[in-house]
Amino acid sequence: MFTQFIRLCALTMLFSGSAIAKMPATEHIDSIVLGAGCFWGVEKRFEAMPGVIDAVSGYADGNGVKPSYRVITQQRHQFNPNNHAEVVKVSFNPTQISLQTLLQRYFEMHDPTQLNRQGNDIGTQYRSTILTNSQAQFDTAQQVMAAYQPLLNKAGYGAITTLIKPLREFFPAEDYHQDYIAKNPNGYCPDHSTGVRFNPQPQTQIASVDNSALLKGKQILVIDSESYCPYCEKFKADTGNSYQGDIPLHYRYASQLNGLTLKTATWATPTIILLEDGKEVFGRQGYLSADEFYLLLGKFKLGDSEAFNVAFDEGTDSRFCQQYEIFKNTPDGVFVDKLSGAPLFDTRHRFDSGSGWLSFTQPVTDAVIEKPDNRYGMRRTEIRAAVSGIHLGHVFNDGPGGKPRYCINATVLDFVPRG
Repeated sequence: MFTQFIRLCALTMLFSGSAIAKMPATEHIDSIVLGAGCFWGVEKRFEAMPGVIDAVSGYADGNGVKPSYRVITQQRHQFNPNNHAEVVKVSFNPTQISLQTLLQRYFEMHDPTQLNRQGNDIGTQYRSTILTNSQAQFDTAQQVMAAYQPLLNKAGYGAITTLIKPLREFFPAEDYHQDYIAKNPNGYCPDHSTGVRFNPQPQTQIASVDNSALLKGKQILVIDSESYCPYCEKFKADTGNSYQGDIPLHYRYASQLNGLTLKTATWATPTIILLEDGKEVFGRQGYLSADEFYLLLGKFKLGDSEAFNVAFDEGTDSRFCQQYEIFKNTPDGVFVDKLSGAPLFDTRHRFDSGSGWLSFTQPVTDAVIEKPDNRYGMRRTEIRAAVSGIHLGHVFNDGPGGKPRYCINATVLDFVPRG
């Protein structure tokens, strides 16, 4: 009787909702191991795909070499054909994303014609490889690769070098390599994709663009990723989407740089390049915080000027400076951040304080931030632009009718007439 009771309990646990949810047969999980260069960006791109359950960085396809990052990256193994490859084990639900689609995205996210390298990452550990767990997977991989080759040829690329082999054993990489991009938010995504698509749609096809505007005056070029790049999205969310400055900001893919001559390599996304009359003045690979971006832009736009000293070294305009004389009687409108273009102060709240600096009773809503400033033995409240972070001036409690007096440096402002 007791034995029957134990069996009944076991059956109850087996068929409970939680137990069924963990059974692979009910989850429809399959997996495949893929190598496409450095596994950090590959892992993140697969994790972003609907239907992918997990992506784990690791090592595979080596022989006689210890599967560890320290060993496989040693100089003596750089061209060792028996070295392990940096790979990603992709677990996915075939009812949500087919193996064919998964492999199509795999080929599109890197350059499979490069042998034992991806961009500046050179060595056998960066080889393009597909490691399968069944004959069906092997056959599908061969079919997808065969379909991609003529598309590459049409675009001017050579032969695919991707190796398709049965998986012998997968070794997960060290913990610090897992979700590496999430753990290191201020970097870049290596993007070596060719831009060649299996099924380009009119709304997503990467088209050639007219870059003539980039050849005139000062311009900001941001090289974006053709596939998902968290660093690109972070730059847009933190800085790019709020930028309204008068130096135009342009997003381009690496395949859309026709007509431009750049010194900085374009395989990392984002890459920020400052141009003047079509010539690169400065280039920086990787994510830039808002503070870093506006400091760079300040040097580019303001140079060695009083405005730069005010914005970044917390300087102060001369009393009754030229910009003050220009702005003190401007008609109805808004004063904006000289770098970001964000509205800061409205002429409706301007008044003549007689101090020789522009004065306002209030800023535009959420346009500025206040910080304590106890320098020079004084207790003051500093005012900074919320978007760019540049120094604007100070706020005092001696404005008209008991209102505040925002004492603002004119050199860091531009004026936009209303309407």
